[in-house]
Amino acid sequence: MNRDRISKEIEETYAKEPKTFALKLGIAFIVVLLLAWSSSTMEIADSGLDGMKIAAGIVNGIFHPDTELLFDPTTQGVGYLLLETVCIAFLGTIVGAILAVPLAFISATNIVPKPVAVVGRVFIMAVRTIPAFVYGLMFIRVTGPGPFAGLLTMSLCSIGMVCKMYIEYIEDMDTRILESLDAAGCNLFQKIRYGILPQLFPDFVSTIIYRFDINLRDATVLGLVGAGGIGAPLIFAMNSYRWNEVGAILCGLIVLILIIEVLSTKIRTKLARG
Repeated sequence: MNRDRISKEIEETYAKEPKTFALKLGIAFIVVLLLAWSSSTMEIADSGLDGMKIAAGIVNGIFHPDTELLFDPTTQGVGYLLLETVCIAFLGTIVGAILAVPLAFISATNIVPKPVAVVGRVFIMAVRTIPAFVYGLMFIRVTGPGPFAGLLTMSLCSIGMVCKMYIEYIEDMDTRILESLDAAGCNLFQKIRYGILPQLFPDFVSTIIYRFDINLRDATVLGLVGAGGIGAPLIFAMNSYRWNEVGAILCGLIVLILIIEVLSTKIRTKLARG
């Protein structure tokens, strides 16, 4: 008897469920139309045999890299260029993460009044709007080509994304701990030390590591505009069809990215598990 009643209630629940099939079908149709309209603007260049030769040259260069360039200990070697790229990404991430802390706190609605937070968020959104490539071209005009322009670019690009993540962590913070510390007579620095930092530090560090992964790849691209790193030698080698040198640089990049990925994953896992 109870089973029949439960079945009847389930059927009534299904009968009362809103009929959204037509809406879903309409949304799917609109998405298909948008995809078709977007694809109509695409033009596929007729690369022909040259494109296949270039692809084959790159693959052949990866399997037959220029070992002299790969193990060259001078400033022209792959090792030094990769180290320069890592330093640009690392310092840019650290500087951006430090500058993002006060911006995040003045943009969190649970810390400051809402009008102040809106102003902070608008500034952060404006910083995030401009691509890293454009920042690189701007700083090269100011400081000249070199690693310092890459450092400034990475720092400014890091602020936007890191601030956005920081704000989410700050707004999700448990404020009851701060109220308890306030009731215990703790001053501002004690509340920051024992109430805020223990909650935010793991999330902040995880965000910094994730941003470092992004900056490491962006630093390679910024080398194309002369902002230091390994990007410029890579594009010069490709333009000159020196596929063995291209293979040596790509092999170094692959090994570097794998090492950074393994280390960052271990650190993030340790932070998540406490």
